[in-house]
Amino acid sequence: MSESMRGTRLGALSYETDAHVVPAESLAITYACPQGHRTVVPYFIEAEEIPYEWSCRCGQTAIRPDVDRPEEKPAKHQRTHWDMLLERRTIADLEVLLQERLELLHTQRGEALPKSA
Repeated sequence: MSESMRGTRLGALSYETDAHVVPAESLAITYACPQGHRTVVPYFIEAEEIPYEWSCRCGQTAIRPDVDRPEEKPAKHQRTHWDMLLERRTIADLEVLLQERLELLHTQRGEALPKSA
């Protein structure tokens, strides 16, 4: 190793330079909030989706004034455990399973089974 690292502080100083580095192409998108603030955000030129809204420094929502508001995507119904259960079994099947489990529980406890109508 012909070069010496003597007298340097490792990690304190970078020896990298910006020579031969080409910055990525970008778009400057402007967002405006209701209070009149303007925010310019750079995006990569090949970005697939640029958001319509941005959080302004004042806490309000800034929008892109140069673009119409995109259509709202329909909200997907949140499936509950009950919905998923009903996809696999009918109410009649569930009643039969309930009776079987109740009978098993009562026999384990040594209790008399309740009379069903």
